[in-house]
Parts: sequence; structure tokens; C-alpha cells
Amino acid sequence: MKRWIAKSLKRKLSLLILFAVILPLLSTGVVSYRIATSVTEDKAKQSGMNTLRQIMDKLDFVTQDVENMSIFIIGQKDIQTYLTNSEGDVNSYSQIVGTLWNLSYSKKYISNITITPKNSSPVLSTTTITNSGLYPLLQQNESVYKSAAKWWSPLYANQTSDGPKRIISLVRPIRDTNTFKTIGTLAISLDQAEIERYVVEAGWEHSGFVLLLDQYNNIIAGGDPVWLGRSAAEMFPSLGNLQNPSGILSLAFDNQRHTLLYNAIPKLDWKLVGFIPTHIYQAQNGYVLTVTAVAIGIALLITIVMVLYFFQWVTKPLIKLTKYLKDLNPDDTIPTYEVKSTDEVGLLVHSYNKLSERIGRLKDQVQLNEAMKKEADILALQAQINPHFLYNTLSSIHWIALMNKDRQIAEMVGALSDFLRFSLNKGEEFCVVQQEVSHAQNYAYIQAIRFPEQFEIEFFMDPGMLQIPMLKLLLQPLIENSLIHGIQKKKSKGNIYVHGELQEDRMKFVVEDTGIGMEESKLYDIQQQLALANRQMGLLDEAAKERKKTITSYGLINVHRRLLLHYGIHAGLEVDSTSGAGTRITFSIPLSKGETSL
Repeated sequence: MKRWIAKSLKRKLSLLILFAVILPLLSTGVVSYRIATSVTEDKAKQSGMNTLRQIMDKLDFVTQDVENMSIFIIGQKDIQTYLTNSEGDVNSYSQIVGTLWNLSYSKKYISNITITPKNSSPVLSTTTITNSGLYPLLQQNESVYKSAAKWWSPLYANQTSDGPKRIISLVRPIRDTNTFKTIGTLAISLDQAEIERYVVEAGWEHSGFVLLLDQYNNIIAGGDPVWLGRSAAEMFPSLGNLQNPSGILSLAFDNQRHTLLYNAIPKLDWKLVGFIPTHIYQAQNGYVLTVTAVAIGIALLITIVMVLYFFQWVTKPLIKLTKYLKDLNPDDTIPTYEVKSTDEVGLLVHSYNKLSERIGRLKDQVQLNEAMKKEADILALQAQINPHFLYNTLSSIHWIALMNKDRQIAEMVGALSDFLRFSLNKGEEFCVVQQEVSHAQNYAYIQAIRFPEQFEIEFFMDPGMLQIPMLKLLLQPLIENSLIHGIQKKKSKGNIYVHGELQEDRMKFVVEDTGIGMEESKLYDIQQQLALANRQMGLLDEAAKERKKTITSYGLINVHRRLLLHYGIHAGLEVDSTSGAGTRITFSIPLSKGETSL
């Protein structure tokens, strides 16, 4: 891994920038998650406290309304008269009960209003009570409610004509407005079911619950119905006394951790206690964690993409230049690159372009000089022969043979004359395919006369390629190689096939024989010489002299070099041979006229 990073400047810079960006980003994500979870918990607690305050406001309104109603009832003149009169008045009784019923009818939370006279007068009540649970409570708490202006009872039950009802009562003594002597007792009862509805329908977290505790810390409403009337300390031993007006605690209940919120109703000394399971925070925290992780992941992905794109954009010219310089073949053309920036990278690429242009010019000059040298050598060779003298001599021999009726000699001399005329051809390097084939046919005809019944040769040329220019004197050396090294060493008669195929942008030629073929070692040796010629084209003369010591097939090597010189590195010969079966030599050249570039 270390070596892999060390080999690339792009990888080093990318890794450095990614670490410089990722670490702060991850740190920010962790801090954000912690802040978010803390805020989530605080908001849940704040929302819970607000819900408790809303419930408290409703309860405060109800209890205050009941207390105001009690004051109105105590000061009502008819009630004062009824309680101070020792003799019961039926009309007054009915009128007072009607008044009390009207006061309670419009208020669902009032279950019953009861006035108990101290004298022998009948009890005034808006509900028929067959068995009251209030009297035992009054006896138990007589000293408390008699010494106080008002007293709220614990939760108890009354048996009424409508069935049992759980209620909470405001109990206060009724005094004579003139003498201030106690003349009766007023009890206004609140329906526990209605109080329960205020608590349950307050919108508390569905997996939690709210409890309403009285001044004795007994459960009045909320939670499991089995808990009603029982002590909160009994149901929740770790709850404590909850002495502060409000607060937040944490306790375990029902094998779960809960957050406990409580708020007191000061005038009544009642308390609202809300329980929120801790797993709600954890679920919300899990959602926050998921959102944070997704956000950080997207940010990391965008960062990585941008960093990689940026470094790809910056280092692309350097990478491309390094790649080509690393794999550069001295025989190939050195490419140039477009400079799209003026920074240090752009200046480096610009310098490379100038250098490659200079190398290209020098290489072209060397190749031109080499080509001119080869052309001069050919012209010098041609100058050594007097074409006119040679042609005239051959023409005289041709006519003498015809006059002596020796047709075979005449045709052989004619073929030789055409063969030499095409070979010299005033120093021209190129001809059309038809002329190259005719030249090869003349050579084959001469050799067929020299070596009768030793071989047969056939030409198969695509008609569409016959008028396309090509470098001359390519087929004849290959046919000569097949004849000398393959056919003549065979005891039986052999065959030579010359194929020409027109492809999309190239012409492919194949010279194939049925001679003795080559051993694997000799074939390998020739293929190595061809490959060596590919690598050493254009080297110094000393290297060329060293090569000549190992060449075993001058004809093939010369044709191969001429193809490389005029058509490039991809136009060389390909030799394939099987011992005892024959040899196949292939080359392909582009349709356009060859150029002296490698």
C-alpha cells in the first residue's frame, strides 16, 4: 500500500486532501449528532412540561370555578334561610335543589352538589346517593377540614341511583352570615372520569402516561385504573416526595428507564407527573444519527468526487505526458499535446512540446538523409549498367532466335528484357500492382524454363487492386526465396501461390509454397532478425555492421527493410513455416503511396 501511494503524486495529494477534509467533517458530524440528540431530548422534555402546564391550566380553571361556585352557594340567601330555620320547608327545599341542579347541569365535571344541614332539616343534593363514601373520610379528617376554610378530599366512591361513581369533593363549612356559626357543610364533587379525560386527552406521548396526585400523593387520575386511589410511593418506590414545585427526574419502571416530569398545582397542592420512556429519545436519536450519517456520507462522497476530479484535472497533463514518455518507442512519432493552461503544468507541457517538435525535425532529417543515401546507392547501381546497350543486345538475340525458329529462347529473352526494363525503370520506386505482378510472372517464366517440371506458380489477384500504386520489386524476391529455399530442395514437384487481397484501407499480399518448410530453430532465427530490423532501423552504421554477421536470409531482410522504410513499422513481413509442409510469407501495405516515416 505504501509503495502504491509512493509511486503517484496524484495519490499522495489526494490522500492528503481527503484526510484534511474528512477528519474535520467527521468531527463536525459527531459534534452535530451530540448537539442534535441533546436538543431532541431537551425539546421532548420542554414539550412534556408544556403539556403538563396545559393540563394544570384546565384543572386550575375547574377547581377555581368550583371554589367560586362554593362561595356563591354559601352566600345564597335562600340557602342561609333554609339552614337556619329549624323547621323544614318543602317549597324552599325544592327551590334550592333546583338552583343547585341548574348550577351543576351545564358543567360536565361537576358530579354532585350536596348541602348537609347541621339541624334536622333534610340534606340538599342534586343526585340521589344511596351510600356516600364522603362521611368516613370526614370522620378521618375532621380536624383538618373543620379548621380550614376549604378542604379537597381524596378520591372516593359514591353509590348513586346511576351506579357507582368515583369523585373528588371540595368540602367547606357553611357559616351563618350574621353570627358566623357553622350551620351546615357544602360538598361539591368533581367527576373523576372527566378529570381523567383532561389528563388522557392532553396529547401526551402515547407510550408514556400522566398521573394526577392529590395532596396526600395518592393517584387521582391517569395511568392504570388499578392504581387509582393508591399511593404513588407504593406504585413507584423510587419516586420520592417531589417537594419542589416542578422538576425532571430519571427512574426505572417496568424494566425500562423513564424520564419523569412533574409540576405542582400550588392552590391545591396537587401534582401532575408525566412519564416518558427513554427509548423514545433513543429512537429519535437513531433517526438523528441516520440523518447525520446520510448527510455526512453525501458530503464525503461529494468531497471525494470533487477532490478526485480536481486532481484529475490538475494532474491529467502530467499523467498523460508521463505515460507517453514511459512507453515511448524511439521509432514512433513523438506526439504533442494541446496546452490549456498557463500555470506550471502548462509551461512544462509547452516545454515538452517544443522538445518533441525539435526531436521530430531531427528525426525527419535523419530519415530523409538515409532515404536520399539509399536512393543515391540505387542510382549509382543503375548508372553502372548501360540500359540502351543491354536492351539493344537482348532485342538482337530475340530476333535471331525468332529467325532460327527457336521460339522458347525468343520468349525467354523477351521475358528477361521486360524483367530488366521493369527493374531499372529509370530509378522509379513505385508502380501499379499490375506491373509488379507482370514483373513477378516474367521472373517465374524464366525460372520455369531453367528448371522445367520442377514447380508451378499461380497468381490470384483482386481485380480492384491492379491499378493501385505500390512499392516495386516486392513479390519477385519472395517468389525467389520460395523457389530456392523451398521448392528446389524438394525431391518432388512443388507449387507457389501468390495472393493479393483488397481490404478496407490496405492491400494484403501472400506468397505461399509447398516446399520443405523450415525447422523451428531456423524460423525463430528469421523472425528474430525481422524483429531486430524493426528495432534497429535508423541506427548507426556500426550497429548495422554487427547485424550483418547474423543475417541468414538477405532477400527477406531487404524486402522487410524496404517495407519499413516506405510504409512504416506495421508494414513488415510476417513469416510462418512448417517443416515438410511449406512456408507462408505475408505483408500488407496501405492504399496510399508509402512515406519514409517510421
